Amino acid sequence: MRATTLHDTRDIRFTEVPDPAIEKPTDAIVKVSAACICGSDLWPYRGENPIRPGQTIGHECLGVVEEVGSEVSAFRAGDLVVVPFDHCDNTCAHCRNGMQAGCVNLGMTTSGQAEYAKVNQADGSLVAVPADHDPALVPSLLALSDVMPTGWHAAVSAGVREGSTVVVIGDGAVGLCGVLAAATMGAERIVAMSRHEPRQEIARAFGATHVIAERGDDATAAVMELTDGIGADAVLECVGTDQSMRTAFDVARPGSMVGFVGVPHGVELPVRTMFGRNVGLAGGMAPVRRYLPDLLELVLAGRIDPGKVFDLTLPLAEVADGYRAMDERRAVKVLLQP
Repeated sequence: MRATTLHDTRDIRFTEVPDPAIEKPTDAIVKVSAACICGSDLWPYRGENPIRPGQTIGHECLGVVEEVGSEVSAFRAGDLVVVPFDHCDNTCAHCRNGMQAGCVNLGMTTSGQAEYAKVNQADGSLVAVPADHDPALVPSLLALSDVMPTGWHAAVSAGVREGSTVVVIGDGAVGLCGVLAAATMGAERIVAMSRHEPRQEIARAFGATHVIAERGDDATAAVMELTDGIGADAVLECVGTDQSMRTAFDVARPGSMVGFVGVPHGVELPVRTMFGRNVGLAGGMAPVRRYLPDLLELVLAGRIDPGKVFDLTLPLAEVADGYRAMDERRAVKVLLQP
């Protein structure tokens, strides 16, 4: 099959690789009908993560089941499914406690930007999409494979409540979905940290009531002025840098929580600040399967439209152009079609 492969810093290619195959009875092969580029894919693309030349890349996809292993009973060839980026059996003790991201049989989608992807815990991971769904919902359905559940996880981890004041740090697709999550959960005041007008427009469409373009100390001062010196009831950290994490703790009111879902790079936690102000930290890799059924219902009912984060659509064969567009911040999130 053809798949997106990474060969060196900023060296993305669409090349021939071996087809995925059923290796375990719980496996399924999915023919990809829509895929996308994640902000976290930019870390290895930029050389911030180790690169194994020729490795496949991409973990978000929507597709049609092509083949299943002998123990897969809930799905069959022809089913349209959302593929969570983190696979789980959905039956182990961790899954039963809502932490499917810690499943004892955890797996990952490793060739989502390809013609086919393998799921190693099909029954526990996949969620079927009704055959009569509106085709216009495809972007929002695709967003359920990672970015929308990840933004939702940030809001859950931060303890967003009805009537609360929420600050969202990060204006990438995850941060924007965090804004949408906070709005859906009933937050009264949602502050989006963003310096880019197109992203600010999406944030406002998703429910942001205020936008702050400053960074660092100036951003903290702006939040404090907006909240009469109190700070936010909940903070969503959706970047993963040391500056974004420090800002998150600086704008959080005493006794609040920071929900973090940005993949950490060079982060040193301000433990003394956390201790002195009783600000907690929760989050991490999103247990997508935990949230997926409810989010699917919201999409099908038209209550949320996370697909608005996609502002560029390209053929899968032009995936390298998509990476460049996101790397240069000419696109928020790129949708790829075979």
